[in-house]
Amino acid sequence: MEFDLENPLTSLEEHQIDTVPSLFANESDLMPSPTFNAGDFRVSVRRQAISLISQAQFSCNFDDYISYLAINYIDRFISKQEIPQGKPWISKLLVISCLSLAAKMKNTDLSLSDLQREEGFIFDAQSIHRMELLILARLNWRMRSITPFSFLHYFLSFFELEDPPLIQALKDRASDIIFISHNEIKLLEYKPSLIAASALLCASHELFPSQYMCSRTAISSLDYVNQEKLVKCLSVIEESVMVGYEYALEAVSSTTKTPISVLGHHCTTSESENTTTGHNLTADRDNIKRRKLNGFCSEHAFQLSQTQQC
Repeated sequence: MEFDLENPLTSLEEHQIDTVPSLFANESDLMPSPTFNAGDFRVSVRRQAISLISQAQFSCNFDDYISYLAINYIDRFISKQEIPQGKPWISKLLVISCLSLAAKMKNTDLSLSDLQREEGFIFDAQSIHRMELLILARLNWRMRSITPFSFLHYFLSFFELEDPPLIQALKDRASDIIFISHNEIKLLEYKPSLIAASALLCASHELFPSQYMCSRTAISSLDYVNQEKLVKCLSVIEESVMVGYEYALEAVSSTTKTPISVLGHHCTTSESENTTTGHNLTADRDNIKRRKLNGFCSEHAFQLSQTQQC
């Protein structure tokens, strides 16, 4: 049965509310540990792996969730397994193996030969299988990762939206933000639940700014949420979104077709569409900057709004 990132602890299609405490209780166990230092060799391994995944998705056009899950496995693996230096082929073998495992978890056929279209090292099925077994062993065969997607349903209940299309729009935008920010290494120190809450708050501020502060107050008051860490995580998420806009602007102004993010999103080739998209992205980026200047992350504004709006 296909692994559902929104319901990692159950095979049921419907999200069960009694799984929420289990999600919060187990999320730390499935996080990368320890946190990578700036000069850590694993940082360069991770960066190269993300680039290879981006190229693979751009070439093969597979599901975004497969890329996300593969990066999750890579982060967890390299935090437990020492990676030898001077062997550049290891990153590629790691990426192919994690993509293969992620595709199997998502019940998706992924051609190993298609993943190795680019020039360089070519690995046979046996080598990939041995690497998969090593990854499985290091992760204790716990492949049903708890990710930020697992908490979206829970946190959505704290937003005062009754119209299903609006709820879906908020969820979709938060999911996009989670995808955009996944390559940010600073987020590895935050629990998936905090990333989910931050992504929803960031999306809420874009789509429903009048409800933002009340939703933030409600989420911050939860026993599950560390308010100080939420503020810091939200700041990292915001910066990641800004970087995403910068990448998109560079992409629409470029004539070459290359992956522009870890998930391999790319723009249309129509010159008129690119021009329009560029203007829209610029306007969106400027709006976000103005919001931040007006106190988007200001604790003073947050405390003031708690008393005035809620």
